[in-house]
Amino acid sequence: MSSASDPLAALGALPGVAESVESVRKAVDRVYGHRVMRRRSGEITSEAALRGARGSAALSGADWALEEVRRRTDFSADAEALTVGAALRLTAEAGQLLSIWRQSPMRVLARLHLVASGTAVAGDVVGRPRLAGEPVDEPLVDLPLPDADEVAGRLDGLARVVIAGGSAPALVTAAVVHGELLALRPFASYNGLVARASERIVLINSGLDPKAICPAEVGHAEQGAEAYLEAFKGYVSGTAEGMAAWIAHCGRAVELGARESTAVCEALQRGAA
Repeated sequence: MSSASDPLAALGALPGVAESVESVRKAVDRVYGHRVMRRRSGEITSEAALRGARGSAALSGADWALEEVRRRTDFSADAEALTVGAALRLTAEAGQLLSIWRQSPMRVLARLHLVASGTAVAGDVVGRPRLAGEPVDEPLVDLPLPDADEVAGRLDGLARVVIAGGSAPALVTAAVVHGELLALRPFASYNGLVARASERIVLINSGLDPKAICPAEVGHAEQGAEAYLEAFKGYVSGTAEGMAAWIAHCGRAVELGARESTAVCEALQRGAA
């Protein structure tokens, strides 16, 4: 397929991207090859989901300890609790939307925002891209906000790319989906959570991480908000160097997620978890 009909293919040829793709594949293969995965993969998937949700919430300003996330049942007390609850719901919902993603990514994005909002966001702003003049609440990203017309056009372009598929590696596609949604901030709220949940969907749906045991959200949080934003600015710049840096950052996040699940496997093997 030519780069004209496969616009993400050229990104895979950027300096350093092939190395990132290969490094991610090796990290994912290692955790999938762990002996515990043959017997207890469901437990690893569940734990990865919990840790991924915690990581995504941390980047949106709710940096709770893992055990606090694990024990809590009420996520309606304050803004941080609402964020953690939204992240948990999104992680659970992502696995239910895999079959829809390649046919109707916009429908999936609308559903993700609806699920994230829960009862915390009222009115007709839920589950649809924002209109002209509508404010956006995004605690992490303070870069200039694209206007509603640009958002609509770029979302349409993103949806076309997803539906068309192509030859780009899963890491590249996941990084672009994540970066584009974070850049556009198309919804009135929870855009960071939705962007990271969408990255998760691409990584699972592509076959790179079919059991959802390599939570990139863990890796994004582990690298820290400052590094996350610096890499994201590279994406927004649109330069070859910036795009490659963002893809590499996302690749490292997947590797760290794989490392986290490897540690869980080893703890289970020792009988310590």
